[in-house]
Amino acid sequence: MSGCFALTPRRAGADIALRDARRVRMARRVTAARLSFCGLTSLIDDVTLVVSELVRNAIMHSGGTQVALTLALRGGLLSITVHDEQRREVPALRLAGRDDERGRGLFLVDRLATARHGAWGIRDAGATTWCSLPTETGQSA
Repeated sequence: MSGCFALTPRRAGADIALRDARRVRMARRVTAARLSFCGLTSLIDDVTLVVSELVRNAIMHSGGTQVALTLALRGGLLSITVHDEQRREVPALRLAGRDDERGRGLFLVDRLATARHGAWGIRDAGATTWCSLPTETGQSA
């Protein structure tokens, strides 16, 4: 499954358009529906959280006008890929302070990938963020 959605152009530091903020919820819903359709219901909670974090990061930090989300299942491994056109900064895992309102997204992705014996990373100078999670079934997403 692959999908692409447009982003409202914005300047660095400008607020995110409400339409763009709603894209995260849309990505979670589409992901959950696709996983359910493929019989991968045991992955829905973890995968929708990963999708939420990766899509939100792409929306927040992209300087581009579109984001692509791809889910692919090959050989018992579910691959989640989020790509934006241009990255203003390279995504990095960091530990947020107790009172910080941001900075936990990639930490959550890292913890979920580790707990499920998967992996995550970045490529394309930070424009693509991915996460791979093993699954018990061999159906196609």
